[in-house]
Amino acid sequence: MTLIGSAVTFLVGLLVGGLAIFIAAAVVTGTKNYGHAVFTALFGAIVWALAALFLSWIPLIGDFTPLIAWVWLIRRRYGASWVQAAIIGLVAWASAVLVLAVLPFAGVTDAVGVPFVRSLGTV
Repeated sequence: MTLIGSAVTFLVGLLVGGLAIFIAAAVVTGTKNYGHAVFTALFGAIVWALAALFLSWIPLIGDFTPLIAWVWLIRRRYGASWVQAAIIGLVAWASAVLVLAVLPFAGVTDAVGVPFVRSLGTV
């Protein structure tokens, strides 16, 4: 894949991840700002990657720390409680799975900013 193709795939994946977080935040907190959701997805991907990079070597703790960091970021960005942030994360994950059930036909197989989401076509 070319650099431009990779950039387009990343951008579309980011928009899908932002859409999933937008849907989840609208359901849980009533917040309806797609731009905020896209930046949350971008920052969430960065926080997840950094937490995994630095802590993945620690058994058990290293596996859960990136998820906790991602939920913490959602909590901070939306001013939600831990429970609300966890629900936003769960709904965002489910929304991304549903959206990605259709998008493999367009070549999109990943949602940037929503962990553990891959298209069924890549499994």
